[in-house]
Amino acid sequence: MDKFRDECGVFGIFGHPEAARLTYLGLYALQHRGQESCGIVSSDGALLRSE
Repeated sequence: MDKFRDECGVFGIFGHPEAARLTYLGLYALQHRGQESCGIVSSDGALLRSE
């Protein structure tokens, strides 16, 4: 595969106590630009949580 098949918005934050909320707001700001999907995964250093 030479390129991605899907189009998506990517937004990330590392080391901020409100990283999940800020990532949500960042993805919200990127909406309606042709993305086909999005998701958020957050971690406390031990567990991964996805919604």
